[in-house]
Amino acid sequence: MHNWQPWSWDGIPSERLTAIEQVCHVRDIERDGYHRRIRRTLAEEMPILEDIHGELLAVERRYLDANVEEVFADFRVARAETVALLTGLSAIQMQRVALFEGRPTALHNLFHFLCSHDNQHLAGLHWLLGKMNG
Repeated sequence: MHNWQPWSWDGIPSERLTAIEQVCHVRDIERDGYHRRIRRTLAEEMPILEDIHGELLAVERRYLDANVEEVFADFRVARAETVALLTGLSAIQMQRVALFEGRPTALHNLFHFLCSHDNQHLAGLHWLLGKMNG
């Protein structure tokens, strides 16, 4: 079920990833994307934050072979680390700026992007469930 693929990906609100790939992607973007972005924004002057290509990661890291329970456990640890990174930041730290997707972006706005990213992949999972049960 977690590796199920639709006959057409037309209309998916996220990358064209199966359920397990969606969850692996969110975990890896949390760790390899947002953790690095947050740390670099706090430590460097106007760092250029790299983009991560999710569909390429899915192939390179063999998401289709991932263990669902391990992926969710890893994500819980990663999200707890994100919360720990955010806890206690000052208003000045939250205003630190990096270049993200070619634009100056304050640290507090990275958190909006993180939440939006979560919602995008939750929508992708709902879309897959609708297709699977349709």
